Amino acid sequence: MNNNKLIKCYGCKAEIKNMDGPKHAYIGSDSGCWDVFCGVLAKEYTEYNELWQTHRLTVDTYAAQHPGNPGRREIQSVFIHLTRLYLQIERGLDGKRANAAMLNISRFKSQYVWLDPVPDFTGTININDVAMARDISEHKHFVELWAKSVWQAWSRHHETIKYFVEHNKIMQPVRREFVHGK
Repeated sequence: MNNNKLIKCYGCKAEIKNMDGPKHAYIGSDSGCWDVFCGVLAKEYTEYNELWQTHRLTVDTYAAQHPGNPGRREIQSVFIHLTRLYLQIERGLDGKRANAAMLNISRFKSQYVWLDPVPDFTGTININDVAMARDISEHKHFVELWAKSVWQAWSRHHETIKYFVEHNKIMQPVRREFVHGK
């Protein structure tokens, strides 16, 4: 493919390089967009090594903005990542607490549904905006704006996610039982 040509990403509608390369098995992005996302993750892991909250938002937002096509893994991915966005954006949980609340979510996977219609992400903030951040402060700012933009794009389905969280008591602490001698 011509690496100089720009195309619109299938998922987020960002202008990206038209390129051959790896992409996620079920997240609906093109190789060029996946490449930008992996670069942002690399920066979070290396240069910005203290971004637990921001990293969680980055992953959840990217997955929610690239839902792919209906399939078991795609349904699970979108539902899980939107649920965690809800916990962080609407309920105010930090990344670690949102992650802890999600520990038992797989028990409810029979309730995950394909959320149709999928938003058209044209005009939302996307991974390119985050990738252009010049420092850690700007990076955090763009990730938060991006997460809110994508969450808002899914507004038709907010009540579904809220009901799922409340009905299944997702925010209650997970109880762990310890068995002695095992």
